[in-house]
Amino acid sequence: MIAQQRIDDLLATKGQLLSVEFFPPKSEEAIDSLVSSSLELKALEPDFVSVTYGAGGSTRDRSSRVSAQMRDDLGFNVMPHLTCVGASKDELGEIIDGFYAEGYRNIMALRGDPPKDQTEFVVAEGGFAFATDLVSFISERYPDICIGVAGYPEKHPEASSMEKDLEHLKVKVDAGASFITTQLFFDNQRFYDFVEKAQKQGVSLPIFPGLMPVLATKQIKRIVSMCGSSLPDALDRELEKAGEDAEAVKEIGTNWALNQLEDLAKNGVPGVHLYALNRSDAAKTLMSAFRSKQSC
Repeated sequence: MIAQQRIDDLLATKGQLLSVEFFPPKSEEAIDSLVSSSLELKALEPDFVSVTYGAGGSTRDRSSRVSAQMRDDLGFNVMPHLTCVGASKDELGEIIDGFYAEGYRNIMALRGDPPKDQTEFVVAEGGFAFATDLVSFISERYPDICIGVAGYPEKHPEASSMEKDLEHLKVKVDAGASFITTQLFFDNQRFYDFVEKAQKQGVSLPIFPGLMPVLATKQIKRIVSMCGSSLPDALDRELEKAGEDAEAVKEIGTNWALNQLEDLAKNGVPGVHLYALNRSDAAKTLMSAFRSKQSC
């Protein structure tokens, strides 16, 4: 199996990177449809794609299948996600060994969210309590794996303060992380402030901004309530004005994300990570805009 390219190596040779995140569909039948629709993105040459991992391993098999098809059928450089939820150290070791044997050289290491039937994170028997533990475990097991970790421009929902959250980020980075991808945000100043504060904390790794276009008002309000992000008043007013007009909402959300993208690219971010919600049409619009900015 040919090893895939490390993301930190790509950063050193290509400059600003472009990536897209997918999540495994709820049914096996929908996986082929997702892979087929993602074929449209191939011409825009994402530098890597990531595939999420359901809480408690709920989509573990489908995550593996999506990752393999994205890699083998489309030729994408794939970064699987891995969480601490519902798995012992030995089980995580087996999964990581499998990733390595299959040629993956990038892993997004996360603590993970509780399963839907739980309100709080519970450490699995013989498992890890924090993403830091998982980062350290991967780094020690395979020093040549590039490890991504999460950052929160508006603070992790469970952190007592932004300062404490940044302290935890620094510990996670020191455990062996290679780069940081942020949670979604809709105000670029939040991102710039976060980067500045992280650097003052001693974090020198590349930080990728994570963007999610608004495609449905109820959906995005549910998402931001779960992850601790916020909608700027101006965006919220536009969405409320659009009401139940789905096309108007999509246009507002896409234009807002395009403006964010243009500003971020202009200000020299190391790359942009798109949470496209498996919508290749939205991803294609944003990716095309980003690539056009790079060619100017």
